[in-house]
Amino acid sequence: MRPDPLMAELVATLGDQHAELRSILDGLDGAAWHRASRCDGWDVADVVLHLAQTDELALASAQGRFGDALAALTAGIGPGEDVDDGAARMVERERGIEPAELAARWDAGARALRDALTTADPHARVDWVAGPLSVRTLATTRLAETWIHTGDVAAAAGLSLEPTPRLRHVARLAWRTLPYAFNRAGEILHGPVRFDLTGPGGDRWRFEPDEPAVTTIAGDAVELCLVAARRLDPSATGLRVTGPDGATVLELVRTYA
Repeated sequence: MRPDPLMAELVATLGDQHAELRSILDGLDGAAWHRASRCDGWDVADVVLHLAQTDELALASAQGRFGDALAALTAGIGPGEDVDDGAARMVERERGIEPAELAARWDAGARALRDALTTADPHARVDWVAGPLSVRTLATTRLAETWIHTGDVAAAAGLSLEPTPRLRHVARLAWRTLPYAFNRAGEILHGPVRFDLTGPGGDRWRFEPDEPAVTTIAGDAVELCLVAARRLDPSATGLRVTGPDGATVLELVRTYA
């Protein structure tokens, strides 16, 4: 299999995101692990447990054993009403792990995931929560979710994180998955959408469809990513929309499944 530069970049970027979260976890005392996070009903330990579980699922997906891993993590609790309910049940089932053990579990799983993604065919289709996707997209979704929850942990710890160019991958994922987001919500996308964003360093990030766009979202890339992460209300941003789907895009855009 020929090397894939984009996949190598994604895995390296995921490693950088893991390192940022690990540096925060290393500085937490016991009490900090039980502070409320931005995730409703979850403390910091719950957030890290969720990341450990979903990284383990992503590892299993990359290795072709997603169904078995999901069955093991949901044994005795049954399927959730939706993705969020299923995740909450998985966390509740294992809640109470000591912070040191939990941090070690997440760290080991994150390393194993990066190793698996490095050797996997980036174009191979694998199973995931939202349905089949490519290994490359799986890597991007893990980057996006880890970035989201790194921010959740940092906020609970009273830390402010500097945005990085890693967010370009997150913004592109949000743009590429708009058809999925609209379909999932039962909404009609009237035509192609363009993102015209300004990155943290002032770079222009433009994501253009193959056909002429009928809707454009323009403005700050960090704000767009936070909106897609459900961590910032569109009304609190300076994002500008034109076209028939602008408001609905900001309502439905997401970076996770």
